Amino acid sequence: MSKKAAVIMGSNSDFPVVKSALSELKKYGVEFECRVMSAHRTPAEAAEFASNARDNGFGVIICAAGMAAHLAGVVAGHTTLPVIGIPMKSAALEGMDALLATVMMPPGVPVATVGINGAKNAAVLAVQMLAVSDEELAEKLLAEKNKMAESVREKDAELQAEIAGL
Repeated sequence: MSKKAAVIMGSNSDFPVVKSALSELKKYGVEFECRVMSAHRTPAEAAEFASNARDNGFGVIICAAGMAAHLAGVVAGHTTLPVIGIPMKSAALEGMDALLATVMMPPGVPVATVGINGAKNAAVLAVQMLAVSDEELAEKLLAEKNKMAESVREKDAELQAEIAGL
């Protein structure tokens, strides 16, 4: 089986959004660990987790954080694993602050960044990364893509039938 995914939230208030990432990982059968760690309030723990993630069987790390959103960057600075950032929507700037903080990383410390509150896409991207070395996951991804394409074709057929009846 593939390596595990780590999902780290800066606050437990992020969990309602992050749940969709966990559901998506479960759908693909990817084992995960979900934790709350803060780049600002528990920086040593976040750094230790990231530094040991590869040795602990992880293959990718997803980080969800809002406002200053330094979590993904701190984690990326302490690991060679791919890190995916989920910028979380906040009341003050609607998540634009978190988006910019997550995406604007210095050279050599990349964070793959999904859209604001884009937890499901973060999970799919994590699965795609793990599928590079896991054929079973790659097949599951292909089946899901085919299912999405068929859904669009069905909707188009319904639209064409409705237009023909005008």
